[in-house]
Amino acid sequence: MIRFLPIAFLFMFAFEGAAFADSGPVFSSTGPDAEAYGASMGYPVPPFEYPPGTRQDFMVGLQSRYDQVTPVRTVPKPPSPSILKRAAGQISPVYHYDGRQKAIGDYLDRHPVTGLLIARGDTILFERYQYARSDQDRLLSYSMAKTITALLVGIAIAEGAIRSIDDTAATYVPELAGTEYGATALRALLQMSSGVAFREISYQADEDVVKLHRALLGKEAIGPVAALRQFNTRHAAPGMRFTYASSETEVLGLVVSRAVKMQLADYLATRIWQKLGAESDAAWAVDTTGQELAYCCFIATLRDWARLGLMLANDGMWNGQQIVPRQWILDATAVREDSYLRSTIAPSWGYGYQVWILPGQRRMFLLLGISGQNLFVDPESKLIMVHTAVRTTPVGDPKSPEVVALWYALVAQYGLRQ
Repeated sequence: MIRFLPIAFLFMFAFEGAAFADSGPVFSSTGPDAEAYGASMGYPVPPFEYPPGTRQDFMVGLQSRYDQVTPVRTVPKPPSPSILKRAAGQISPVYHYDGRQKAIGDYLDRHPVTGLLIARGDTILFERYQYARSDQDRLLSYSMAKTITALLVGIAIAEGAIRSIDDTAATYVPELAGTEYGATALRALLQMSSGVAFREISYQADEDVVKLHRALLGKEAIGPVAALRQFNTRHAAPGMRFTYASSETEVLGLVVSRAVKMQLADYLATRIWQKLGAESDAAWAVDTTGQELAYCCFIATLRDWARLGLMLANDGMWNGQQIVPRQWILDATAVREDSYLRSTIAPSWGYGYQVWILPGQRRMFLLLGISGQNLFVDPESKLIMVHTAVRTTPVGDPKSPEVVALWYALVAQYGLRQ
């Protein structure tokens, strides 16, 4: 079980040695079990990958060179980036886990982290890379992309391209008419509660999520509509039961692209990425028809992930603009205590509009991807943490709850109201 630390728990902190004294990014050519991850081979890139996960010695290369493995569509950066300041020195938080106090260096020594960035307001507090990765690498998000898709839904509603989240998917994707997904309201899809049977638990080869991924990227790919038509058995009424299913985000991606008459990557570029003042081009994996995988596989640098997180921490406001409607962010990141969307994976965790909601009275939320991809957000203090990793177990790694302990410690130490 995940152990949650009380926000009120106080910690002492001090700057560590010379490796952390400089405020700029810190780079390491190694990391935990580096040789198993292919260090002596230069962290090789696999030739092709479509099921989630891959050989351990390919993982670092895959997750930092994904555009060499899978077709992608570029999300171009704007002419000039927004400014992120840096603290005078990198912070040195400590946290309590497994019966003892630990420093952030202990965390990095124990976990296969490729990149870790902590920021508050408009200031980077900590930035570290391992396994010879750098601040120029565009790191793979896996299911963190789901939240991006939901943000585009909110923007499309604000612009009038989508009338209501109570419309059904088939209203915008007529090819889904006559299917269970087509008959499902967008609200239920946003909350992963369509009631359509879909198995996505441990990402084994026999699960529906791998079947979906293969139908979009495999050698015998059939395209997104045909791929979704494979899942057409309803086991519950919409809006009654939470069941995590990447297929629901894929439906939402089709809805947005049809409603706005643009590719998702282009819509993202003009509505979010360029307004964020991203410093690097991003990219989004596309299937064999050229449609973005709405549920997966957006790649970006850590600092641009940080800009996205800081925009979310400001309830959609960043770089002098309201990029995503404030009310949409509030609705997306709050769940009633008595809702079926609570207690989804651990006591008092919740699920909003394609985003995980953390326990406690304080509104905090999380973008989450398999194998250790996280973007934590605390709107009260404008504190965020971007965490990319190469955990060999997609979900359920017994070490993974430690990142939550680290986050709660960060909030306790640095999460003062801004």
